Amino acid sequence: MAEMYDVCLDIGGTKILGVIFDEKKKIIYRLKKKTKKDGDDSQNVEKVIVSVIEEMIKNAGIKKNQIHAIGVGAPGVIDQDDGIVLFSPNLPWRDYDIKTPMEKKFGVPFYIGNDVNVGVLGEYKYGAAKGYKNVVGFFVGTGMGGGLILDGRLFTGNKFKAAEYGHMILDPEGPMCNCGQRGCLEAFSSKKGMSAYIMQQASRGRKSQLADVIENGVFRSKFLKKALEEKDVVATEAVDRACHYLAVATGNMINTISPDVVIYGGGVIEAVGDIFLKKISAEVDKYCMPSIRTTVELKNASLGDDSVIYGALAMIRDIRKEKK
Repeated sequence: MAEMYDVCLDIGGTKILGVIFDEKKKIIYRLKKKTKKDGDDSQNVEKVIVSVIEEMIKNAGIKKNQIHAIGVGAPGVIDQDDGIVLFSPNLPWRDYDIKTPMEKKFGVPFYIGNDVNVGVLGEYKYGAAKGYKNVVGFFVGTGMGGGLILDGRLFTGNKFKAAEYGHMILDPEGPMCNCGQRGCLEAFSSKKGMSAYIMQQASRGRKSQLADVIENGVFRSKFLKKALEEKDVVATEAVDRACHYLAVATGNMINTISPDVVIYGGGVIEAVGDIFLKKISAEVDKYCMPSIRTTVELKNASLGDDSVIYGALAMIRDIRKEKK
């Protein structure tokens, strides 16, 4: 019998990362493509997804009928049962059924979940959170995502809407967040939040090398690393502020969940994770009960850019196991 493969995708607002896994969980092919957004054309993103999958199958030298399933992590609120993207902040999708056309096109099961939920699942199954039962994940990128593993299972709450603790309000008088509230964790600690602080300081005449590289409201993580290495004062302030609020949020989650481990992932952590972890660890004890804190580890994610695709693989394999 011919070997079977799983296709896994990480769909972002600007790019799609795709891989093909063999039966031994080894990556046999990898491809990254930009998602070109033409206005509000939801079909266009779908076309890019189809082209990524088709290109990978062709270049990996395998046949369409050797694909077992397709698993996807994407930003937003997603009904995993029906494969409908209810809302996505960075993609032109509202109440969009992605599952039906993809299953029709490729003739295999198609599974989709929130990208950070899926990323935390990836770290739990194959990365830094492996071997723990209760996991809190903060993913620091353009925005701020959360994911929860409780008693060894991904917790998604009612209608798959849980773990949006990037929007826990830490200061009701704080800066505006894209979600419409003030003072969310995301408004302080994401790339958008740090960029807003840097631009505010620049408007007051303070210099920062990051102010020159902010495009569409955000800097790229590699520029943050360079600014910190060169002791950019305003960039350092933005990071201190981000880590302060992450420490407060971490303390809240430690008191609420009593997890075995808190994991930090996402693009910012990949670039400057050691700095973030050190600053958060130095402050978190102020914001949680000592008797709970003693049983919690703080760690950086270990799969880097691949957290979500490994999570998509875990999602496929978990569902396959349940159906047996």
